[in-house]
Amino acid sequence: MIDTTPAGSLRIGLVATDPLRVLGLQTIFPMGGLVEIVPLSVPGALDDSNVSLVLVDAACTEHIFELLATFRRTRPHLKLIVLGLEEEHEYIQRVIGAGAKGYLTHSSKESEIRLAIDIVRDGSVWAPRKVLARLLDSSPKLDASGQKAEVRLTERELQVLRLLVAGQPNREIARELGIDVITVKAHVGRLMRKVGVENRIALSVQAVNRNLLGQ
Repeated sequence: MIDTTPAGSLRIGLVATDPLRVLGLQTIFPMGGLVEIVPLSVPGALDDSNVSLVLVDAACTEHIFELLATFRRTRPHLKLIVLGLEEEHEYIQRVIGAGAKGYLTHSSKESEIRLAIDIVRDGSVWAPRKVLARLLDSSPKLDASGQKAEVRLTERELQVLRLLVAGQPNREIARELGIDVITVKAHVGRLMRKVGVENRIALSVQAVNRNLLGQ
């Protein structure tokens, strides 16, 4: 299959049976734009779809956790965002724990859907903050004496961290600060090493819990 996707564009797979759900997302991301919705309605469609992120409508199956497990086992490189009706934190936590990188309710606004996609593409997780906090070990990093390790940040690192905690993806951080995305990623990597965490969400939670933004 010849890939005719324009350079810099994103193809997002969609697992859904409700035609209104498909139409709604295709309205948000019309054909010819930088983001294209690719319905994955037939067996084997994913093989030729050239997608790295998939939206899964939980309403299309009674076995959402089994479906997530199958994706994780057979296509671990895919980033999954689940769309669902449930708003209970316990349920959302189970969805994230099962391998999804994000969770959106069916009532999510267009701006929230776009932001969630950006955040997940950047390698982070999208879910209510209370859910994320419960998924993380947010105990402070200790130094050799057992005391809370002091974290010293540069002014630029503080700028990046404040925008990251505000929920901005790398692209928006870069635009706000007038730097490129590669530089943003480098700053985030250094911040994670300094704080002693392994992902962006843990970095955000630690930044708030340890009042790192007040430096």
